[in-house]
Amino acid sequence: MFLSEAVAAGIATAMREDGTVFLFGEDVDRSVLGPTKGLVEEFGQERVRNTPISEQAVVGAMIGAAATGLRPVLDLMFGGFLYVAMDQVVNQLAHIGYMSGGRVRLPVVLMAGIGPSGQAGAQHSESPHAALMQAAGVKVVVPSTPADAKGLMIAAIRDPDPVAYLMDVSLAGSRGPVDLADAAVPLGRAAVRREGVHVTVAAMASAVPASLMAAEGLSASGIEVEVIDLRSLVPLDLDTVCNSIRKTRHLVIAETGRRTCGLGAEVAARVLECAWETLEAPPVRVAWPDVPVPFSPSLEFACIVTEGDVAEAVTRALGGRKPSAA
Repeated sequence: MFLSEAVAAGIATAMREDGTVFLFGEDVDRSVLGPTKGLVEEFGQERVRNTPISEQAVVGAMIGAAATGLRPVLDLMFGGFLYVAMDQVVNQLAHIGYMSGGRVRLPVVLMAGIGPSGQAGAQHSESPHAALMQAAGVKVVVPSTPADAKGLMIAAIRDPDPVAYLMDVSLAGSRGPVDLADAAVPLGRAAVRREGVHVTVAAMASAVPASLMAAEGLSASGIEVEVIDLRSLVPLDLDTVCNSIRKTRHLVIAETGRRTCGLGAEVAARVLECAWETLEAPPVRVAWPDVPVPFSPSLEFACIVTEGDVAEAVTRALGGRKPSAA
């Protein structure tokens, strides 16, 4: 499947098994980015419905629906549009469960496309994962493969609490095998995509395939990189990262977002707390520069994380030297 098709397959699985699941959102009937394609034909316009372009109002409506026992999936289309609704997301969706002592559960899935999507402009190229990680009450998942796109969506909809489901738009057209058994991918569990012994690269979203390509190229020069797909940012599987570092003793974090106060900063800080004694060098971060994503094709490309960026970061993590045989 294409990754975008796998997202739709995950939503369809949840809607078939639970009549309280419904999908609202911006242009969900024609699915501009692909992750809701075909759902209105199967489930009808009562359960798959377009909303006004009023993100704060619609998120508020989904909170009310969840509080009455429904399981809304809301497609906001682009990650930048989440900022319009951040009052509802942070002050209401993230906090009501805690403030009610757990008596009110809000199983809302907020879905949005993140990252540059081909000269769509700054407002359509945001990746708000770091802001959502600070919301304290919202889980955050970011798949990098079609299999995870389906499995994480099933897990997100089944979860009793709010989940932000972020789809890297640049991966929407990537293809891969998908489990037809409708299995969920557990939240809070990273995946080791490639074994290695010299450097650990912890990556998210489109930085995962970039890291795998970099690892393949570096292998020819004797550097074996272990690539970890974080895929769940909240809860964050730090155990998998720290266990890898105890083997490789070097860390690179690659993310599809800005460097300042980003995922890389958080992972680096936590690793220094749990595995300081095993590191032979400081962690190295790979991220977007701290600028709005430009419209210009060449400038947009200069912002994204590439195979070359990851390879250069691995070299820096090793101090520019070729590692000794493990």
